[in-house]
Amino acid sequence: VQLAESGGGSVQAGGSLRLSCVASEYSSSTNCMGWFRQVPGKEREGVASINVGGTIVYRYSVKDRFIISRDNANKTLYLQMSSLKPEDTAMYYCAADSRASYCTTSLSAFTFWGQGTQVTVSS
Repeated sequence: VQLAESGGGSVQAGGSLRLSCVASEYSSSTNCMGWFRQVPGKEREGVASINVGGTIVYRYSVKDRFIISRDNANKTLYLQMSSLKPEDTAMYYCAADSRASYCTTSLSAFTFWGQGTQVTVSS
């Protein structure tokens, strides 16, 4: 599965962005999809995940500000980000895996990864 993210950019604190991730295929390999982020020098961390049944998991710090969704017909995963904070600045990655029942925000839950899209939030 090939994953391609887009939608990153630079915004001021309080602003919004919508990230998109287009998959080369929607199959059992994309039963679980998620968003992660990484700042240079730090570990990659899970932001949100959604499985084919619609079960969603959010990182606590984004729970009331970010919304993850998937459009199966268009093979696209989204992350709507609102009330952005400087600490949200990171490279954001899309990920996918076949294990719908193990769809969390853990790195180990994902096999396929995109190249990332940069999000920068200024104060």
